[in-house]
Amino acid sequence: MFAWDDVRFFLAFAESGTLSGAARMLKVDHVTVARRVTGLEQSLGETLVDRVSKRWSMTDAGREIADLALSMQSQAYALERAVRARKVGSSAVVTVSAPPTLASTFLAPRFAELRARHPELELSLLGTPATVSLSRQEADVAVRLAQPTEMSSVARRIGRIAYGFYAAPGYVQIPPEQWEFIAYDGSLDHVPQQEWLRAFAGGRRVVFSSNDLTSQLAAARQGVGIAALPSFLVAPDAGVVPVPADVAPLARDIYLVVHADLRRNHAIRIVMDFISEQIGSALPPDAGR
Repeated sequence: MFAWDDVRFFLAFAESGTLSGAARMLKVDHVTVARRVTGLEQSLGETLVDRVSKRWSMTDAGREIADLALSMQSQAYALERAVRARKVGSSAVVTVSAPPTLASTFLAPRFAELRARHPELELSLLGTPATVSLSRQEADVAVRLAQPTEMSSVARRIGRIAYGFYAAPGYVQIPPEQWEFIAYDGSLDHVPQQEWLRAFAGGRRVVFSSNDLTSQLAAARQGVGIAALPSFLVAPDAGVVPVPADVAPLARDIYLVVHADLRRNHAIRIVMDFISEQIGSALPPDAGR
């Protein structure tokens, strides 16, 4: 019999296509991945990868085994969710995923209140622009700025983020044709706020880019240019002021998402209700309309 854990390592390699990619997914070193895949091959008596010029690639047998193993993995995750769903206590670790700035600037400070209400809870907060998989239990709860498409997820709209253009005080005294801009890097050209900024810039120069909104705020504060920022990030003492713009306002809906199997888990329910309460009061669903 093969070890299920070896299958997990092999599937990570099959998904990522490289040892290093699988290692990053599983948070181990690539030597461990190689050893586990080799162990699975020995257990099955099959060659799952070709090792040519130190670059591994899937064999036909490997692809076939990977397809079968994916079904096993789905059932394993379903089993884990079923067990978790039956737990009635609130003593648990709950993992929340959210966009980085919303996680660090909005949620993290407020989680102190949740801990005070429920000291038995343990919280893990993942600030990531990537969409985590709730089916694979990469997180228990996700806060997203786009409505989910997974059939296995349950989502509700809990708030709305309004955006504005901001710059250092006095920046608007510069002639508008000389204005310069602060934007996301090219990896986020597809997000609505980036498209909104570029429409306003209208061909004027983007002189600073960052995928981190706090860095964009810091640059705007120092007079580098004009940035498109969420309202919750710009406190009265942030050192920037609104910039009048002749474009339609922008706001994005906030969705709270959970896997359907876990929506009634007691600990997860507590965390979801708290997030909904906090975002609903500070960033209500009608904000920015």
